[in-house]
Amino acid sequence: MTSVTEHYAKHLAPIYLWMAGGSVAALEAGAAEIEALNLRLTPGAVVIDLGAGFGMHAIPLARNGARVTAIDTSVELLRTLTDISGGLAIRTVNDELLGFQRHISEAPTAILCMGDTITHLQDFQAVEYLIEQASDELPSGGTFVVSFRDYTAPLAGDGRFIPVRSDDSRILTCFLEYEPESVLVHDILHQRTSDGWRTQVSHYRKLRLSPEYLVARLQSSGFKVRREAGMRGMVRLIAQRV
Repeated sequence: MTSVTEHYAKHLAPIYLWMAGGSVAALEAGAAEIEALNLRLTPGAVVIDLGAGFGMHAIPLARNGARVTAIDTSVELLRTLTDISGGLAIRTVNDELLGFQRHISEAPTAILCMGDTITHLQDFQAVEYLIEQASDELPSGGTFVVSFRDYTAPLAGDGRFIPVRSDDSRILTCFLEYEPESVLVHDILHQRTSDGWRTQVSHYRKLRLSPEYLVARLQSSGFKVRREAGMRGMVRLIAQRV
């Protein structure tokens, strides 16, 4: 089984910006989602972006005046963030999600864990620990935002094959294989080379987290939770620390 970190390093990170439609389209989508969150951040507000990737949300936040710490396990994606950020003062940190408290020196106004990042955690205990960490770090009124895909209702048959993106030189398809508490995500990449088409396949595990489970865990950790539809079919939870 390939770990999440290995899967991104060897398979997804080199094409991730392409998957998102390129930097312009991706940052426009990220800015629209940040606006929809209505976080009401004051200039200089501290924001922690967990699983920041190439900066889809971190860059729009920084453009709006937030002081952003972008945390990700992928060195390549964080390097891309720096390259496309236009010199914005975003602090990038290469670390695991559960290590984010090591990088906080000032109470954050908001913590983001978006883009299906939370399903990458090892198990349900890790999810609960992350929620507890966010609760410990956020002051009253602070916001924890989570967006994720609900894998609890399994797709069947051909529906398990999901086209991600394609063009003249690349085709990326995802295949899902369900387990009781997780789903194996197989990413099948076809790339055109000078010698013809080359196929790369890699897979990793994601957790099958239900919205109801996450809402209950957030509420038990001191959050008031609002659920809404997120981007690209995801569920979005906006949790405010009571």
